Amino acid sequence: MRKVSDILRRKGTHIATVPPETTVIDALRMMADQNIGSVVVMRNGVFAGIMTERDYSRKVILKGRHSDDTTVGDIMTSDFPPVDMNTTIDTCMQLMSSFKIRYLPVVNDGQLAGIVSMNDVVAETILNQQETIHQLQNYIQS
Repeated sequence: MRKVSDILRRKGTHIATVPPETTVIDALRMMADQNIGSVVVMRNGVFAGIMTERDYSRKVILKGRHSDDTTVGDIMTSDFPPVDMNTTIDTCMQLMSSFKIRYLPVVNDGQLAGIVSMNDVVAETILNQQETIHQLQNYIQS
């Protein structure tokens, strides 16, 4: 069974981070520059939350706030279900669906070890299916 550790081994553990006092506009620029949909908010080296494009649209744009005077700490999402390196991909899919979220922080020994996105989970599922098909084809041919 595939696990979070498989995703992080494949994609790496680089995490784009900002402190909570970063303005939303600066975080959005960073996201655009790196072609990513979220940034991790770290407070004094500790995971505090994630600011996503969804947070921006719902908590800034729709509320008439301004990106240059709103901080990521004001709009970040901070209540995530816990996952670690041994969490299965199926569990990640269930959590993302149940909580209606697209990102899961991965915590290992109390430290942020990476971020798993819905795209990562889908890609890992497809990879697993392709490997299963390949194994079945080899079995049939032998």
